Amino acid sequence: MKKRIVFVGGFLGAGKTTLLFEAAKRLAARGVRAGLVTNDQAPELVDTAFLRTTGLKVAEVSGSCFCCNFPGMVNAMDALFDGAGVDVVLAEPVGSCADLSATLLQPLKDKKGGDVSVAPISVLADPVRLQGILDGHSAGLHGSSAYIFRKQLEEADFIVLAKADTLRDGALAGRLAAAYPMAEIFTVSARTGAGMDAWLDAALSRDGAGAHLIEVDYDTYAEGEAVLGWLNATYELASGGDADWKVFASTLMDALGRAFDAIPATVGHVKLALHSGGPLLAANLTGTRETLEVRGGSLRGKAAVLTLNARAQMTPEQLEGIVREQMANTCGAEIAAKTAAFRCLSPGYPKPTHRYGKVV
Repeated sequence: MKKRIVFVGGFLGAGKTTLLFEAAKRLAARGVRAGLVTNDQAPELVDTAFLRTTGLKVAEVSGSCFCCNFPGMVNAMDALFDGAGVDVVLAEPVGSCADLSATLLQPLKDKKGGDVSVAPISVLADPVRLQGILDGHSAGLHGSSAYIFRKQLEEADFIVLAKADTLRDGALAGRLAAAYPMAEIFTVSARTGAGMDAWLDAALSRDGAGAHLIEVDYDTYAEGEAVLGWLNATYELASGGDADWKVFASTLMDALGRAFDAIPATVGHVKLALHSGGPLLAANLTGTRETLEVRGGSLRGKAAVLTLNARAQMTPEQLEGIVREQMANTCGAEIAAKTAAFRCLSPGYPKPTHRYGKVV
């Protein structure tokens, strides 16, 4: 089969990594070799750490988004196709990115179209936030961040309504189709597998990638990213005894959720990965403390490595203060935490490498 790249965008917390992991497993069952490209404004990504423990081929583009580092994205894609021998690359842009048709899909079709087939762009939408957006509200987001959410939907070839197993509004898919008639709507659950094959079949076979070029106010776009604090950190943990790392992770994430709720601060996502010589333990928040999920069995030992990513609507200074305080409280006197990496920032003004004004 011809090499194919599938971009899955969508706002922070939509469930993109979970969807792509499930897609990669389903492709493997079909005899199709899949690789994944993760993307972030800074290194030390939980998603990359998690995906690499699964045995999948993974490349990372960090330090800027795909569109602002087009050569880096192409190099990562080529490394998977040529170096790792994959058939399909599943690529996850930064959750606060939009304008992907003009800055990613058209340049790829123009410059790599002879070698690589580009799939229609899929945009994943979380039902809870989507409900607020369709109601004409900001879904708890800053107005400029809600603008990015709407622009992501506006340029989608496929809109993928995520987390179908949690849907309470049976009319939501119909409302979505009425609001965005240019896109094809898919309803999926990566957890149960419902709808996954229908979406995946379309992503692998359809043409017409990036059919919708959109008008974007880059000042509003930049503000929508800049209102988010962006933190990536890695800690080396050591305990004098046999620590229960699952309890540690749950306690830390619960404390972070409580701290954000108390402000209150809208959470894009908080992700945690913890490794202690066995299977990876993962946890995430995609909103208030009630959204906390911890995945993985019991994990005990004297040492562990913890990677934490947090995206929340506050200044980097506020975010750093909360994370440092809750880490210290959770560690207490029993656990020593050595900071191996720590970056806290606000994304800079987006400056795409390319921006095409027509569909290739």
